[in-house]
Amino acid sequence: MFQMLLATLVTLGLLITFHEFGHFWVARKCGVKVLRFSIGFGKPLIKWKDKQGTEYAVAMIPLGGYVKMLDEREGDVAPEELSQAFNRKPVLQRIAVVAAGPLANFILAVVLYSLVFGLGSTSVKPVIGEIASGSIAEQAGLQPQQIITKVDGKEVQNWTQVQLSLVRRIGESGEIKVSAETGEGWSTDHSLVIDRWQEGVRDPDPFGSLGIHPLRLPIPAVIERVEDGSAASDAGLKTDDSILEIDGQPIEDWRDLVERVQASPEKELELLVERQGQRLSISLTPRSKENGQGQLIGFMGVMPKPVSWPDEYLVTLEYGFFGSILKGAEKTWDMSVLTLESIWKMIGGLISVENISGPITIAKVAGESVSYGLIPFLSFLAYVSVSLGVLNLLPIPVLDGGHLVYYLIELARGKPLSQSVQELGLRLGVALIGSLMIFAVFNDISRWFIGS
Repeated sequence: MFQMLLATLVTLGLLITFHEFGHFWVARKCGVKVLRFSIGFGKPLIKWKDKQGTEYAVAMIPLGGYVKMLDEREGDVAPEELSQAFNRKPVLQRIAVVAAGPLANFILAVVLYSLVFGLGSTSVKPVIGEIASGSIAEQAGLQPQQIITKVDGKEVQNWTQVQLSLVRRIGESGEIKVSAETGEGWSTDHSLVIDRWQEGVRDPDPFGSLGIHPLRLPIPAVIERVEDGSAASDAGLKTDDSILEIDGQPIEDWRDLVERVQASPEKELELLVERQGQRLSISLTPRSKENGQGQLIGFMGVMPKPVSWPDEYLVTLEYGFFGSILKGAEKTWDMSVLTLESIWKMIGGLISVENISGPITIAKVAGESVSYGLIPFLSFLAYVSVSLGVLNLLPIPVLDGGHLVYYLIELARGKPLSQSVQELGLRLGVALIGSLMIFAVFNDISRWFIGS
């Protein structure tokens, strides 16, 4: 819990600070007087002022921030300060100030992705383990042990890249072009025919729905860690225990163990365990929880000992300084386009709105990414930064994109929209964003706590 809270504070603090600093920096460059720079909402925990009179604050509710600028629409302005008022600045300068926040998020994403590519990472090649009988992949001619090299003409080097390429096609009809090669270097092209593929599905499964199952190494049923207070802990299981049998039936590997336990919620099981060369009989009753389909499954609260992939299944991605920057910019662009495409498909009903996530999901994923290491956490930060930049550019009043629409209309008309029109748009925008936030939190609660 502490790790999750700390990761969430770092994530929100960093992204919000960069976003608001973009507005702040450009406003200062344009000669606008900044009254307050706040990270968070509500009562300030700490605050101080600089020589130019700007108050800096860190507030109690870390779900956003704001830059308050001198503006005649928000209060009286002394005659000698009118030239520093935001509303008195030329429309192009106001556009620059508003656009600077999302732009700062994109710049941060480029930096973070560049760090990821610069540090280098080792991942598993996209080797096919199994092809489901009668599946789309089987009909297209894909076979086990093939290595996927391209999806829709774009090179892929690991399963993450394959997944991102497939996700872009969710809700569509047509053909997914996949190139694959064998261990001998022979390359073949395959067309996977899709029709409204995974349309409206909550938590889409790109691989399983196509019938593609990644190659998995057999993981021995040996315990690496036992969670405190879990069913396994209560039963007396310990680190390095090897589980040989359940109810007299041999256990082949960790996957077999998981399937047996999940099929037995609240049902007492007899385990044959090997511990330090001795065999013990242990009774264990898995606890129950709901999975994503509303079904009760059992869990015992243990983690397996990891296994190492042979070198021939691994790929190391490394780039030089300039190469990392180029890859970082390319990745930022790709994720921005993917986010926009997903929003558009959601509006069109091709992607389920149940996939909208809120602060609870961000907190949980932040904590999980930290536990996986520095590179996954940096990648997570970059992705959320891209999402924040894209969402703030949506043409919704109250967001930066809505203000940009007002100023672009003013630029075209030669005069601003009436104050009554802008206030109406603001009220509608607040209502829309408020509704989306409530819906996102409901999805979070449903996904993580209710399980349906």
